[in-house]
Amino acid sequence: MRLPPAEWRERPGLRRIVAALTADSGAVKAVGGAVRDTLLGLPVADIDLATPLLPEEVTRRLAAADIKVIPTGIAHGTVTAIANGDHHEITTLRRDVETDGRRATVAFANNWRDDAARRDFTINALYADPDTGVIDDWFGGLVDLEAGRVAFIGDAATRIAEDHLRILRFYRFAARFGRGDLDPASHAAVVTTRQSLKSLSRERIADELLKILALPDPRAIVGQMAADGIFEVLLPELDAGFAAAFDRLVVNECAAAAAIAPLRRLSALLPADAEVAEQVASRLRLSTRHRKHLAALGRHRADVERPIRQLAHAIGVDAARDVHLLAGDPAAIGALSGWTVPALPLKGGDIVARGIAAGPEVARILKAVETEWVAEDFPGASRVAELVDQKIGRASD
Repeated sequence: MRLPPAEWRERPGLRRIVAALTADSGAVKAVGGAVRDTLLGLPVADIDLATPLLPEEVTRRLAAADIKVIPTGIAHGTVTAIANGDHHEITTLRRDVETDGRRATVAFANNWRDDAARRDFTINALYADPDTGVIDDWFGGLVDLEAGRVAFIGDAATRIAEDHLRILRFYRFAARFGRGDLDPASHAAVVTTRQSLKSLSRERIADELLKILALPDPRAIVGQMAADGIFEVLLPELDAGFAAAFDRLVVNECAAAAAIAPLRRLSALLPADAEVAEQVASRLRLSTRHRKHLAALGRHRADVERPIRQLAHAIGVDAARDVHLLAGDPAAIGALSGWTVPALPLKGGDIVARGIAAGPEVARILKAVETEWVAEDFPGASRVAELVDQKIGRASD
């Protein structure tokens, strides 16, 4: 079988790389996602390449062709080539020497099948000659791709033992490319080995979980993960009523044509509790910004009756939008379109200039004016001046 014509195969940068690596009996093939997605008629983002040439030889050949090379993963045989503005990862064929479920010790190989055998799923172990389009498939990936089946290469338990993150990758790839029932052997293996997720770094778990939540509609696969006990291991805070909340969120996102936000979707899986949100964010090693955002959604989920601009003034536009998508009226977020939270056009010095002595009274007046300014939907300076007059008048009574 051959690849159909594809735009990426004709890119000038790729053509230069291929020419450099195939000269003098060299070889290079596209592998993984570029081949899979081309066959499915999907857009191709990254074009990863594999070669039996050693990294030093790859670097020498590319440098001779005036192609920039960055040793991004040289210890594992990977370099990044930059040609005509495009970035391509090029990896020397490898075979696993030792694995512990978190990382692998590899040795370079010159056998394409050995390299394919260390990959996770059959549909990701497809190789194609970028010139002729001829596809190499040693493990039935073409049949599985046609059937919409995501299956591990060889023995599923062995593949998972090599890298425990493959448990979560199975669910993500099944959601993206699977049709019908999950592959029985692969599914049984991820359920049986789910406790091994505890051995992974929190960062790797968070990255893969958020990728799952970033899928266009992950409701079915998230429900499957819950039924399989995956969240008992990696997200024990999962709310008992998560399914209804998650469904409502996805429906609201579609109704509002809102961009997908994995963090918002993570919030839908949790109780409306800031402390729980903080706990989850800390365990997943989320950034400070993401931790604060998740906590705000947990704290203010019940504030949907509050006018949305007032809520945005209190917690920020993004958080207010997410609160309404989670639990409110998706139409309400239209009030935030093109709007930024304004600053109160009043300073303490303005009040002092009106004859009020600096001190607690200035702060009290400033706060009182701001409260009414927010309640009146942020009127301009003239109305603020009127409010100041009112507050100063009352202070003088």
